[in-house]
Amino acid sequence: MSVLKKIQLEYGFKTTPRLLYTAISTPEGLSRWFADLVLIEDDVFHFKWEGSSQKARMVKSKENEYVHFFWLDDPDREACLELQIITEPVSSGVALVITDYSEEADLDFTERLWDVQLKKLQRLFSA
Repeated sequence: MSVLKKIQLEYGFKTTPRLLYTAISTPEGLSRWFADLVLIEDDVFHFKWEGSSQKARMVKSKENEYVHFFWLDDPDREACLELQIITEPVSSGVALVITDYSEEADLDFTERLWDVQLKKLQRLFSA
């Protein structure tokens, strides 16, 4: 069994926490940047990408602040994904902090993948 390493990445946005929360917590929002298709059935999110799919359950969420998913194909519940919205009161800036886990050999790939995905999300709010 491999040991997973924690990754935390932060990305800035020009939007409101409410709009960003919609993009990270709903099937419609997630389908616009995270996966090709996201469906929800009995509180299980079905993420589909070209050639692959994964299922996750949203185990925690707080409106306009965070969502926390557990991947259902990980029996040890180590592989989770947390998307947290941070609001800077002074600058009124909004950031999204991604907490993910990856095998050490895949860390660079995982970080590059997040960069690509988050650039898509940033473009949604810059149009």
